[in-house]
Amino acid sequence: MAKEVAAFIKLQIKGGAANPSPPVGPALGSKGVNIMDFCKQFNARTQDKGGKVLPVIITVYADKSFDFVVKQPPVAIQLKEAAKVQKGSAQPNRDKVGQVTWEQIRQIAQDKMPDMNCFTLESAMRMVAGTARSMGLNVVGEFPNQ
Repeated sequence: MAKEVAAFIKLQIKGGAANPSPPVGPALGSKGVNIMDFCKQFNARTQDKGGKVLPVIITVYADKSFDFVVKQPPVAIQLKEAAKVQKGSAQPNRDKVGQVTWEQIRQIAQDKMPDMNCFTLESAMRMVAGTARSMGLNVVGEFPNQ
C-alpha cells in the first residue's frame, strides 16, 4: 500500500552543509519532520558536491516520514561559475558582465538535461543561452549544428 503524501517542500541548500537553522529547520519543523535526520541524510548524499547550491524536493508523508530528491544546481549558478562572475547584470539589455561560449552552454545543458522540460540537447542549449542573455552574459560564437 502506498503512503499518503502530506506535503512537498522545495528548498535550495548548499551541498554537504544542511543544518537545522533557517530555512531548513522551520520548513521541516512545521511539517513535523525530524530535522536532524534529514540534515544527516542530505549531507551524506551531497558531500561530493560541497559548496554548490542544490535544489531538493522533500516529500513528506502522513506518518511524518520523508523522501527527498536532489537535483542539479540551477542554470544561473552554473553560468556564473562558467563566466567567472559574482552576479548577473542589473540591466542585462545594456550592461554585459561577461561571456560564455557555446561549448560551456553545451556542458551546462548536458548536466541539467534530466531536470529540464525539453527533449533534445539543442533545445536545452537554447534555454540555457536564453538564461545567459537574461543575466547579462554574451554568448560568443555560432550555434553549433549537429
